[in-house]
Amino acid sequence: MPPAAIALVVAAAFCHAGWNLAAKRAGTAGPGLLWLSTVVSTVLYAPLLFFVDIKLNWAVAGVILASSVIHLAYFVVLQRGYAVGDLSVVYPLARGTGPLLSVVVAVVVLGERPGWFALAGAGAVVAGILIVSWSGKNVNVASLGYGVATGVLIAGYTIFDAQAVGPLAIAPLFFDWASNLVRMVYLTPYTVRNKQKVREVWRAHKREVLVIAGLSPLAYILVLYAYRYAPVSLVAPARELSIVVGSVLGWLLLREPNPVRRLLGAAVVLGGVVVLAAA
Repeated sequence: MPPAAIALVVAAAFCHAGWNLAAKRAGTAGPGLLWLSTVVSTVLYAPLLFFVDIKLNWAVAGVILASSVIHLAYFVVLQRGYAVGDLSVVYPLARGTGPLLSVVVAVVVLGERPGWFALAGAGAVVAGILIVSWSGKNVNVASLGYGVATGVLIAGYTIFDAQAVGPLAIAPLFFDWASNLVRMVYLTPYTVRNKQKVREVWRAHKREVLVIAGLSPLAYILVLYAYRYAPVSLVAPARELSIVVGSVLGWLLLREPNPVRRLLGAAVVLGGVVVLAAA
């Protein structure tokens, strides 16, 4: 994988793990948290649009609208998963299911042909994720269900968005900013009906809102740019380096159980990412 793609993916991994930690801390904040973070991120990243080439037509608008729906469903399901399960179970399972399905679709539908070495690296990533997310006799079925559901949505927006910034040549920064704006509009009716609840979320989780608003768009913008240097079948698994960071944070900051097994799984994920980087 090209060095530029590797650098983008590594930077995105740390940003991604950071905002997911904030989302986990917010717990049951729900749609109010999502609306607040989209408002802040839309304002925060708006000045950067002066530095990108914006091409807007009906096809681009349609892609942005469709992508925002998938991303909104992803955020809602993920936040619900964090409300009922551990960060170090929901997060790895979601991140593992997504790239696995993404690689399959990239090969079968998009016609990408990664070599066996690259596929072995992707396989190591998935294996490491299974180690991290396995809970033995204390399986939280809800955590597993939300993790897998989130992973399916990740695969959907991964394939969709890679085509948007690739063949359609939509500027990644504008694409993510516009998607955030549309999600904000989608969530506004909920906010109007639940003003007091949203105010309470802001008072209780102001710091988490700011972290999510800053790091979530940055993490994905970096990934979108990585798609311009490497195919989906390599970038999608490689970005799961964030699982290593997320597992460590879940252990150190949230005191989640089974650190040895989860760190072992994270090490396997890291090994798979190294193989992908060399592919």
